[in-house]
Amino acid sequence: MQPGIMKINENTLLEGHRVLLVPYNADHVPRYHEWMKSPELQQLTASEPLTLEQEYDMQRSWREDNDKCTFIILDKQRWMDTSVEEEELCMVGDVNIFLTDPTDTTLAELEIMIAESSYRGKGIGKEVTRMMMCYGVTKLGVKKFQVKIGLDNEVSIAMFKKLNFQEVSVCKVFKEVTLEMTVDESVRMRLLDDVADMKERDYRQTCSNRQELVS
Repeated sequence: MQPGIMKINENTLLEGHRVLLVPYNADHVPRYHEWMKSPELQQLTASEPLTLEQEYDMQRSWREDNDKCTFIILDKQRWMDTSVEEEELCMVGDVNIFLTDPTDTTLAELEIMIAESSYRGKGIGKEVTRMMMCYGVTKLGVKKFQVKIGLDNEVSIAMFKKLNFQEVSVCKVFKEVTLEMTVDESVRMRLLDDVADMKERDYRQTCSNRQELVS
């Protein structure tokens, strides 16, 4: 993986059945900042609350660092509703890939957050995870995915196990479980089949077209 390739998604929109994945930009920060004031989300994501300015700094880091790739999750139906002007109002959560081992750029840690509680338990997380994994495999050369989940987050643990992730360790100190999936040819073909209808679009052009419809 070449330096800077994690910015490959800076103008990428991925369209699924119910969601759109778009690059995390400055317009998304205020809504994201409101989410992260929630003690529940802080606990689920093992995050500390940040000031708004720190959140903008973090967003710039996500866009510029070579070891991170992130998308904001949008409600596709709401985004296509021309009466909803601001993209920020369509935000559901985010999904990230980190390269955690400088000596092995084929190993990636995956994180997903469905921040809006009304969207949980509806299969959105599973769809987004499959889309992100397919993107990681086909665009970033990922060959093994790893997730670290709080032991009390039973819903997420169950979801990843349904996606055939295997539990590899439990850390009682940090109260988290680590699950992994190695991407062999059968996994790769299953991923491609699961998201066969996923479309990749030019984000700026798509936003420009949408803006013409809502204005």
